[in-house]
Amino acid sequence: MESGTVLPQDHGEQGGSSCSPPRNRAVQMTANKLYRRLMGSDFTRKVAETFGTRLILVGIGIAMNVLIARTLGPEGRGLYALAATVGALGMQFGNLGLHASNTYHVARDRSLLAPLLGNSLLLSFVFGGAGAGLAWIVFSVWPHSAPVHGLLLGLALVWIPFGLAFMLLQNLLLGIQEVRAFNKIELASRILALVFVGCVAVSGFATVENIFAASLVAMFASFLGCLWQLRARIERSLRPSFLLLKANLGYGIKLYLGAFFAFLMLRVDLLMIRYLLGTTETGYYSIAANMADLIYLLPAVVGSILFPKLSALADVQAKWQMTRKAALGVGLLVCPLVVLLMLLAQPLIRILYGAAFLPSVGPFLILSVAMIFYAVNNMFANYLASIGSPWFSVYIWIIGAALNVLLNALTIPRLGIRGAALSSLISYGVVLLLCYIYASQGVKSYEGHAKL
Repeated sequence: MESGTVLPQDHGEQGGSSCSPPRNRAVQMTANKLYRRLMGSDFTRKVAETFGTRLILVGIGIAMNVLIARTLGPEGRGLYALAATVGALGMQFGNLGLHASNTYHVARDRSLLAPLLGNSLLLSFVFGGAGAGLAWIVFSVWPHSAPVHGLLLGLALVWIPFGLAFMLLQNLLLGIQEVRAFNKIELASRILALVFVGCVAVSGFATVENIFAASLVAMFASFLGCLWQLRARIERSLRPSFLLLKANLGYGIKLYLGAFFAFLMLRVDLLMIRYLLGTTETGYYSIAANMADLIYLLPAVVGSILFPKLSALADVQAKWQMTRKAALGVGLLVCPLVVLLMLLAQPLIRILYGAAFLPSVGPFLILSVAMIFYAVNNMFANYLASIGSPWFSVYIWIIGAALNVLLNALTIPRLGIRGAALSSLISYGVVLLLCYIYASQGVKSYEGHAKL
């Protein structure tokens, strides 16, 4: 279980009125003081660098998507998206929460870097490799259950252990505050992928398997770069620690489950479209989903910076006030972006991907609105994680994933890929509502105990 912008002041009923109770004024002053500290030079520099890197990655990602879509066409693009989803699901299933606990533990004690690195490699290649092997056996026995087949399926499963190791090592870099090294590796990874895929596209051997293999090679090279960066910062021998691994798993399991079901809620529609409508429709929907993901860029950066700051606060009211400000700021920034992208959706898709992908416009218009809910909810999800990630916060994501599956089953046969987008819109809205109600009720309960 992997932001920064100027957050607007909250003008709600606890906005620092002169008639506020003394405790509320003290909490407001604490939140405002920390808020000003958040805008300090180091924070701003890291946010600016990370967000700038993300913007460049978006440009590279768009170029990559255009290249793949124009080279392979809707059906080939759909198969590529399905293979990538298999690899991503394997990574989400196999990380066991270490992506979050790695960052947490190494940030608290940098001397743990060596055993955490050893544990990450052990988990990735033993557990992740075993999971990929088991998946291969299952898909061999029941081939109709496999989203892709043959060599493409094998490449997607090979992605799992190496992709998992790359992700866990990146989170270690973040934990030791090597943000610049993290950003450089991210850039190098995407540039290598674009170059390798481009070489395959013009070579005359542009099959789905070869293009996916080119992406896999680029990711493997980036994993080696990440490993080299970390090894240079370790002063003792590299060996796993099972006691530390046990502590990591105890901390990360709830975040792991929440992140897994959140990812499932985001990507299950792509798999269901494959089984219900075929690979061509999957290709259309994958373009709509990729464009909608661009909306989440800034909220993801905000959330990644907000989480450790909230975790450092002891006062629940101060956490809540900062969360509300972040949610309001994200909403105000995302809504105009969504309107702009909705207006430009059709010409953008026609210019970038070609007229063959114009069926992607309809689901994108719906998904872009859905991403407003998902973006704002990210702030409340980080708040719940900062107070220990109560089990109900995990149940919320399970509810959202189950609801999305049910709605997809009902709407995709009747409405096609627009039905899948509508299912996501409803599911994201329900998750946001549940997160907000649960978090706000928890704050009210805390205030009641404090008054006693």
